[in-house]
Amino acid sequence: MKHILLLTTFFLLPVLASAQSTAPDGAAPATPVPEVASDLVAPTAPAAPTAPEAPIAAPSNGSEAPDPASLTPTPAGSAETGSASPDTSTAVSDQGADAAPAPVAAPAATPLTLQEKALSAAVAARTFLRDGGPSIWAIAALSVITLALILWKIWRLALIGAWSRGKARQAIAAYQAGDSDRAIAIVEGRRGVRSKVISAALNALKTMPDAHAREETARVAKRELASARSGLGALELISTIAPLLGLLGTVLGMIAAFQALQAAGSKADPSMLAGGIWEALLTTAAGMAVAIPASAALTWFEAVIDRIRRDVEDGATRLFVSDKPQQLRLAAE
Repeated sequence: MKHILLLTTFFLLPVLASAQSTAPDGAAPATPVPEVASDLVAPTAPAAPTAPEAPIAAPSNGSEAPDPASLTPTPAGSAETGSASPDTSTAVSDQGADAAPAPVAAPAATPLTLQEKALSAAVAARTFLRDGGPSIWAIAALSVITLALILWKIWRLALIGAWSRGKARQAIAAYQAGDSDRAIAIVEGRRGVRSKVISAALNALKTMPDAHAREETARVAKRELASARSGLGALELISTIAPLLGLLGTVLGMIAAFQALQAAGSKADPSMLAGGIWEALLTTAAGMAVAIPASAALTWFEAVIDRIRRDVEDGATRLFVSDKPQQLRLAAE
């Protein structure tokens, strides 16, 4: 019996000791002293965290944006964050804010080929002719004729020696020096207007009296100058009627635009009237574009021919006022 009591007491002593260490009902439990720093209780996060002063910029390397929950502070002893300090997240956000997005290079424009440029010009010309109406077709035909006349006239003036006067002056100087045969040989068979008139005057002076020689020289000079003026009448006509055709096309286009506006009635659209007016004004612009070069070329050609006429008159006068070589020889004898 004694042994049983001893065993019972041995087993009950730890139970009594634990009962004495527990606090009574209603008493605050004593906080045990933590043995290690990891046992400290982390502070509770605030229910409504304040918004940061500056927004956190998204990273510039194209990665996914961080989860807002991961940006909240975590306890120092948490197993997920370890011992990372708040300075690390601040450095990451500063790096993302400073980094600028890389500019995207625009694709280089492919240069158009000659065939593509010609096709584009043909489409633009076709659209222009379609929008201009009937008058624009007549102006387009006049533009082709004007260009052909200008090129032909330049070539024609070059053939008749419009910018060459050396041989005629040499012939006049030889005649005044008393060598009429050499003077005739210099200008014989040449195409220039000055050379032809001087050759005709020298031959007339050699075989005709002075009065008849003057008439013959005037006849040849008028013929050659009239031939040099060929084509100028057409340029003058084009420079006159091209603006009138453009104005006619503009008037017809505006009449059509106002008729369409009247037909629309109360539902008239101002853009309809504006479109009709600018299409009508195309003919006026085209007419002026043809008339201006034609008028400028006409003025230039007339100036060139007027200079030829002055040179012809001056050369013929110098021949007739100078003494004949034969008379000079007779006087010397």
